[in-house]
Amino acid sequence: MLKINKINVDLAGNHILRDVTATFEGARTIGIVGRNGAGKTTLLRTIMGLTKIRSGEISLDGTDLTSQPGHVRAALHIGYAPEDRVIFPTMTVEENLRLPCQVQGMSATQIDQRLATVLKVVPQLEPMLARSGSALSGGQGKMVALGRAVMIGTRMLMLDEPFQGLAPKLAMEYTEALARLKEIQPDVCVVITESNIKLLGSIPDQVWTIERGSIALNT
Repeated sequence: MLKINKINVDLAGNHILRDVTATFEGARTIGIVGRNGAGKTTLLRTIMGLTKIRSGEISLDGTDLTSQPGHVRAALHIGYAPEDRVIFPTMTVEENLRLPCQVQGMSATQIDQRLATVLKVVPQLEPMLARSGSALSGGQGKMVALGRAVMIGTRMLMLDEPFQGLAPKLAMEYTEALARLKEIQPDVCVVITESNIKLLGSIPDQVWTIERGSIALNT
């Protein structure tokens, strides 16, 4: 269980997150909805350790993560797929998928097992494994980013606006992949941000609204 308590974050002199307190429980899918600039991306980046906080606390199962860098949080099996995908263009899709596990020092056998799981979750990736990251469409890149996050995110998975710009067919495939993930890894906590609540459909178990850097509604 990951908890954030009274988190405040400033960026470029602007107060972005304001006393945000929330609990992310396992076996839940949480949708965080807010307009552009509401603080959705900053919230995920802060949880991931990519944004410096001004005040507040972050803990995972009672362990304080507030001052821990991003790679330490990833080692605790928190996966993150940013909105802009960040696919390495000179690497193949398979190399992009394996990278986070290799950085964490996982064995070849463990990485192979994780890759096999990812291909069950996102079978569309298998025919793309040898393809260069530079040869992917925007939608394909989002599918690869999902797979890469799943490679490491066995405890928590954070997806930043994954449905934005996806064609209807790919959006359906993405939704189906999340359903398969919940079947294979039922205990994982999945967090999805979106500016349009309609894009989330019936995926989340809970929907939170973020407005001006504060979680305004928790249902």
